[in-house]
Amino acid sequence: MRLIHHPVLANYYVTYRCNAKCSFCDIWEKPSPYIQLEDVKQNLADLRKLGVNVVDFTGGEPLLHRQIDQFLEEAQKLGFITTLTTNGLLYPKWAERLKGKVDMLHFSLDSADKNEHDTGRGVACFDFVLESIKVAKSLSERPDILFTVFKHNLHQIERVYQEICLPNNLMLLLNPAFEYNQVETGEQLSEAELGYLVKFSKQKWVYLNEAFVKLRKDGGNHIDKPVCKAASTTLVISPENELVLPCYHLGAQKFPISGNLLALYKSEEVKKLIALEGRLPACEGCTINCYMQPSFAVEMNSYWWKALPSTLKYNLRKGTWKRMLS
Repeated sequence: MRLIHHPVLANYYVTYRCNAKCSFCDIWEKPSPYIQLEDVKQNLADLRKLGVNVVDFTGGEPLLHRQIDQFLEEAQKLGFITTLTTNGLLYPKWAERLKGKVDMLHFSLDSADKNEHDTGRGVACFDFVLESIKVAKSLSERPDILFTVFKHNLHQIERVYQEICLPNNLMLLLNPAFEYNQVETGEQLSEAELGYLVKFSKQKWVYLNEAFVKLRKDGGNHIDKPVCKAASTTLVISPENELVLPCYHLGAQKFPISGNLLALYKSEEVKKLIALEGRLPACEGCTINCYMQPSFAVEMNSYWWKALPSTLKYNLRKGTWKRMLS
């Protein structure tokens, strides 16, 4: 049963450029412009009219954009919940200007071992994450640690939790890695390893959407009965000011926004693509977290119930639960 019939999230790519070269991502290989402030203002107004509640300013590395603080400020003026994930390299430089503007601030950290983390990210950023934590805390910010889980770093979860999260009162977000396009993430987690994640997530200040685990055990999205509602729950906007459908990772079609996102999203051409969400050949077996999370939130089914406890846990911790309900 569909509970929400409008999009709830915008993944706003401010640039595809990145100052890291993560082994599990190909976005940094793409040439990219930077989004323009006037386009952001217009698009945010239209996103609000469409019912979107959360705007994730993403990339690439979003802090490479020199106007990122202005984007966040505009989003907050319109009442959006704002999210931003960074590798930490530039956060100390930006911290003062970002203070109070990011509701859900995530620092990416995949190991408590400096060499292991930096090798996976393709750049020496471990020390910058630790520095970013100190700076954020000095400004009374409450960042989270986003841990992308692979088979090879599963053993590091306990160390990151005990050595970094607990001493700093940070929430640990467990993000099971996913494959897309030609990007490989190694051997997938076994059922026993997924069970370990679920068990670990029962501790305080640890977040895991258990619907992610169920989806993997079920073999991912199936095109004959799709779980994915990517196009109807999430608007993806590119640095070129295009609407990307059905999602960034497939990017089947791109539509120039041309100053009227509202009309574009409601156009017949876009509606036809939305109707194909989760049903395209490339959608078979998909487990991409950033589109499954909103998909689980809009339709009452077994995934909705699995996602509910962790969603409540996280939003109660962040103080955003009332705004989520709106």
